Amino acid sequence: MNEVNTTGPEANIGGVQVNLQSVYLKDSSYESPNGPRLPNNQGWEPKFQLNMNTSTEELAADVREVLLTITLEAKQGEATLYLVEVKQAGVFSISGASVEDLKRLIGSFCPAVLFPYAREVISDLIVKGGFPNFLLPLVNFEALYAQASESSPQQGLVN
Repeated sequence: MNEVNTTGPEANIGGVQVNLQSVYLKDSSYESPNGPRLPNNQGWEPKFQLNMNTSTEELAADVREVLLTITLEAKQGEATLYLVEVKQAGVFSISGASVEDLKRLIGSFCPAVLFPYAREVISDLIVKGGFPNFLLPLVNFEALYAQASESSPQQGLVN
């Protein structure tokens, strides 16, 4: 197993400790209905749609599996060139975190750790499918988490 001890100041603020116990590819899927052929011999001008989702499962006290799911679809006109879905997982032990800190860690820190692994798998699948290399853009998970927190309604409040 890969184990990374994060004992730096960021991982131990306020008594919160985060340890990555393992990283693994849980599931992957690659579909290319027509192979690397472009429709009607057109030039390479695809439109991309990217979706990301994070979920978690408690495995034991203070131990969680965090799952980062990334789906990337490339289309040229109405034709699908390829569709890639990767589920990159990691087991994290998180201790000393408040409920809010735990939500933030699972929503931003853990996916940021898993993202480079998923990014590599997606790039490899696309190249092995015969298409030009594609690297996912870097993602600021902290900003995405903050945006999602602001846009979701507060529970327990009545308007």
